[in-house]
Amino acid sequence: MSQFTLRPCNQDHFHAIWTIINDGASAYRGAIPADCLHDPYMTADELNHEIASGVHFWGCEHDGSLIGVMGSQDVADVTLIRHAYVRTDYQKQGVGAELLAHLRSRASRPVLIGTWADAHWAIRFYQRRGFRLVTPEEKERLLRKYWQIPTRQIETSVVLTDQHFSMMELTPTFSGDQA
Repeated sequence: MSQFTLRPCNQDHFHAIWTIINDGASAYRGAIPADCLHDPYMTADELNHEIASGVHFWGCEHDGSLIGVMGSQDVADVTLIRHAYVRTDYQKQGVGAELLAHLRSRASRPVLIGTWADAHWAIRFYQRRGFRLVTPEEKERLLRKYWQIPTRQIETSVVLTDQHFSMMELTPTFSGDQA
């Protein structure tokens, strides 16, 4: 039995989501290139934009307080895991694992995750849960197809996929003669 409660977040949770993202992002200092890091890591306007773009957040509560968030976004034929952050005082206690397992169980499409290439602990976290890194060529194609992020972020990120994703899905097939 978990000590945590998972719940969908709504507009009433906006400030808590924003606070958790910016607190949790402190773990990425040194992994995020200096030219991509700003304070706050995500502004309230940027968070509003993400929500308006279809990112749905789930939260993890402990004793009635939101301590972690993770978003999912259906884009074309995949589900993206977006903005996975845990308050620094609750990191390494299973919060992220519970949120990820919950979002994966709800996904009806292949799941993709993007993270910073130098965030080795985050990459290991996802790999321990069955995700695999894609090749640099696959990464470039996936980030350009499914995310709307700056070129610099594409250069300094990686993509991980779950077992339901196949690069074959990205290869167009043609029938008949091509002129």
